[in-house]
Amino acid sequence: MNASINAGIPAMAHQARELTRAGRAAEAAVLWQRILAADPHHTEALLALAVQALARKEPTTALGMLQHAATTAPGDPMVQIYQALALKDLGRPDEEMAAVTRALTIDPYFYPALLHKGMLLERLGKRRQAARVFKDVLKIMPDTARAAAGMKQAAAHAEAAVLENRLTLERHLDTVLADLRKRHSAARLDRFEETVQVMIGARKRYSPEPVMFHFARLPPLQFYDDDLFPWLPELEAATEDIRRECEAVLAGQRDEFDPYIQYPPGAPVNQWKELNHSQRWSTYFLWKHGERVDAHCERCPRTAAVVESLPMARTRNYSPNVLFSALEAHTVIPPHTGDTNARLVVHLPLILPPNCTFRVGNDTREWRYGKAWVFDDSVEHEARNDSDQLRVQLMFDVWNPFLSESERELVEGLLNGVSDYYLADG
Repeated sequence: MNASINAGIPAMAHQARELTRAGRAAEAAVLWQRILAADPHHTEALLALAVQALARKEPTTALGMLQHAATTAPGDPMVQIYQALALKDLGRPDEEMAAVTRALTIDPYFYPALLHKGMLLERLGKRRQAARVFKDVLKIMPDTARAAAGMKQAAAHAEAAVLENRLTLERHLDTVLADLRKRHSAARLDRFEETVQVMIGARKRYSPEPVMFHFARLPPLQFYDDDLFPWLPELEAATEDIRRECEAVLAGQRDEFDPYIQYPPGAPVNQWKELNHSQRWSTYFLWKHGERVDAHCERCPRTAAVVESLPMARTRNYSPNVLFSALEAHTVIPPHTGDTNARLVVHLPLILPPNCTFRVGNDTREWRYGKAWVFDDSVEHEARNDSDQLRVQLMFDVWNPFLSESERELVEGLLNGVSDYYLADG
C-alpha cells in the first residue's frame, strides 16, 4: 500500500462519515471506495458500502462485502446483523437465523440481534416464540425516549407482541385451569392466582427492599393475613371512638400536624421533592420513635388506651410509632420502601372519602372504613387520594409475627448497637 494513501485513510474516513451524516451518501461512497481500494480489509468501508447496497436493494453485493467484513472483524455482532438483513432480502431464512445466532454468540445481550430474531420468528409463523424473545428484548433495551424513529417503532412492536401473547396465554390457561379452579373453589386461591399473573407477566413480582436492614428468611409477603393478628377485631371495634378523637384534634390542633417528609437542605430528596416539608402529607404522633407523646395521648385517651393494649413493636429509640396520617385531596405518596421487614405497619382508616387506594407491591386495594390491614412496608408501596377531601388513618407498627421473642430482643440490640457506633464519632 502506498504510504501517503495509507496516511490519508483516517482523514478520508472522517470525511466520509460527515458526508453520510449530511445525507450525501453518493459522495461518501466515492471516498469509501477509495479507502477500500487502498485497504481491501478496511472493515468500516466494507460495512458502509454494504449498508448502501442494502439501501439500493442489492443484497447479493452487500452480502459479499459483509462476508469479507466478518473475516476482518469476527467479534463485531453488527456485521452479522447486516448479513442477516441481506439474507432476509434474499429470502434465505435458515441462513438469516444462523447469522443472528452468530451475533448472539458474540454478545448474548445485543438487543438489535434479539429484535431481529423476534421479527424473523414472526415471519416464520412462530408468534409465541417471537413474543418470548421480545419479552427478553424489552428487559435489556435502553430507554427509547431519545432513540431513532425506527428503534422506537421496533420497541412499540415488541411491546404489542408481548401484550397480545400474554392475553392469548391467559385465555388458554383459563380454559386449561377451569375445571381445577372449580374443583378447589372452596379453597383460598389468592396466592395461586397471583402466581399465575406474575408468571404470564400481567403483574410484577416485588421483594422486600428495606432502607435500614433486612431480616433474613422472613416470608416476602405484601399484605399479611388477618388470622396472624387475632387482636385486629378489638382495634376495628374501636374505630368510631378513635375517629371522634382524631376529628377533635383536626378541629382544634390542626397546626400540630407536622409534615411527614422533612429532609434537611442539601439532602437528596429524590421522589419526595413535592412532599418535602409539605402539609399535603402530615402527621400527628401519639408515640414517636418509642417515646410516648403525653400531650397528644391525653387529647386522645381512648386511642392511646386501645393501641397500648395491642402488641406494638417496642424497640428502644425506634418504636413504637403511632400516628394519625393525613393526606390532602389529590395527593399521591410516591412509591417508596420502609426501614425493615422485621416490623410491619397497621393502617386503620378513619376519615375515608371515595377514590382512595393503596398499593403494596403488585396488590392494589381500596380502604374500607373501620377495616384494618397489616402490610410489610419494606416492599415498595404508594398511596393515592384522588378525592376532593382529606383522608386520615391511624397508623402504627407491630412486630413481624414470624420473629421469635429472642429475635425481637436481638433486633433492638442490633439497631441501638449500630446507632451507638456512629454516635461515638460525635
